[in-house]
Amino acid sequence: MQERIETGKAPAPIGPYSQAVRAGGFVFVSGQIPLDPASGAVVEGDIIAQTHQVLRNLSAILDASGSALGKVVKTSIFLKNLDDFARFNQVYAEYMGEIRPARSTVQVARLPREVLVEIEAVALA
Repeated sequence: MQERIETGKAPAPIGPYSQAVRAGGFVFVSGQIPLDPASGAVVEGDIIAQTHQVLRNLSAILDASGSALGKVVKTSIFLKNLDDFARFNQVYAEYMGEIRPARSTVQVARLPREVLVEIEAVALA
């Protein structure tokens, strides 16, 4: 059985997808970009500011599902520029628990709305 997860505390999807889906004991969170949930606008700033917003959005969706950042088992990170990797990691480490999720990080040619970072996650429900 699948259950769609929705919260107004994170940006509404900008396409035909769910913020997250709970299924089989897991929560699958769609890729989050640094959008302000209230305005829908991209958060201004560098990789640090944008990463904070992405992780706040991710946390809000996980909270709405009954999960949390501390229950994330896998993330996929998409960076516009791998030169931002170290600064991204500084912020990421602030949000992730002691048992850090498995992760892949790739540089991509382009992200929606020309943002610098996107993160998707799988967490325990």
